[in-house]
Amino acid sequence: MSDFDPGRRRFLGHLGLAGLGALGASSFLSACASSASGPTTSNGSGAVTIQSNLSSPQAKAAMEKLIETFNAQGKGTASLNTIASETFRTQLPTYLTSANPPDLYTWYAGSVANDYASKNLLLDVSEVWKSLDDYPQSLRTLSTDASGKQIFVPMNNYWWGFFYRKSNFAKWGVQEPKTWTEFLALCETLKSKGIPPIGIGLGDTPWVASAWFDYLNIRINGAPFHRELLAGKQRFDDPKVKAVFTRWREALPYFDPKGKAYPFQEATTALLAGKTGMFLIGTFFADAAPKDALGDLDFFRFPIIDPAVPLAEEAPTDGFFASAKTANPTGTKALLSYLAGVEAQEAYVKASSGIVLPANPRAKASDSPLVVKGKAMLNEAKELTQFFNRDSSDALQPTADTALTKFIDKPDQIDAILREWQAGAEKVFKG
Repeated sequence: MSDFDPGRRRFLGHLGLAGLGALGASSFLSACASSASGPTTSNGSGAVTIQSNLSSPQAKAAMEKLIETFNAQGKGTASLNTIASETFRTQLPTYLTSANPPDLYTWYAGSVANDYASKNLLLDVSEVWKSLDDYPQSLRTLSTDASGKQIFVPMNNYWWGFFYRKSNFAKWGVQEPKTWTEFLALCETLKSKGIPPIGIGLGDTPWVASAWFDYLNIRINGAPFHRELLAGKQRFDDPKVKAVFTRWREALPYFDPKGKAYPFQEATTALLAGKTGMFLIGTFFADAAPKDALGDLDFFRFPIIDPAVPLAEEAPTDGFFASAKTANPTGTKALLSYLAGVEAQEAYVKASSGIVLPANPRAKASDSPLVVKGKAMLNEAKELTQFFNRDSSDALQPTADTALTKFIDKPDQIDAILREWQAGAEKVFKG
């Protein structure tokens, strides 16, 4: 599963039906949500409908294959309804609160799922988790709401890093940096060769900038402070947060100046074409990479800034949650059990670009060097974060988009920007 949310949401082919994103008529979409779950009988034995945002060709095809396999097993019947990712995100509350909602949803763990659970909109799937005792505690915790019940079933996760083409680094005579100082030196070398060192795609995908904030904050202030900040327990105008931007400002001269105008899709294209040196992005971007380019891709972790800060990495986890109002809870749980299994997760990884890690610890990931390296990086981390909106909320994400893009344009106004960000965040937290 690698269609996005911020951190991945409005991106490339994962907006496969982006032309439908302007379907603003909520009544029409509400009707779609109400009719999507298909016919059910009085005992709730009808087909389980999955509302999916996985609209890129590979991800959509992978999900279609999983549903086909499940239906052939005779343990239940399911149907797939694929929606453009951004449309899905904006309409998810409508889906869940409609009179006859779809049964199951592709989405992600974290604050959004917990918020829906707190409103009694999600099905308790603790029964499914009874057979998932080999899953790591970290994933069980991530899938558990404040009341202690499981409301999410993970399918896979992925990692973020600075991606680059190995052939280009070799051609330019440069190597992966380990520290921030080495990173800035690499940027200076690439700039001297006429290569914009750092790709960025802010166009209509401003959430890409949040990865920079997340990583700088967890590198400088640590993951616990980062989570507290995103939960409203710390302030965005705190001197600790200003320190994040002081470091970020050191890297700004190396950003691709064109990157502010075009979206993340074009930033990906620029990287693959050798028009930029590297790009801080999640592995999902590889879904749009030509097959012959995958073997030339590599990455390095976000450089260490303070060795005393426990190592954390961004590893967003995707999966499924179900409507509390499903007419077929038994069938929904049966489908979730299948999707949590080795067979389904290995099949999904195989059908996708392969640069994701299955949640099931017994499921084999791709043995490509890129995946082996990514898995090792996450295993070395002391803590895992999700992504800005996943660790905070979709409502807080626009405040980050505004603050971070303004900072990139006007870094000398950071004090005012942080005051504005704090004021905007307070409105969100106060509801």
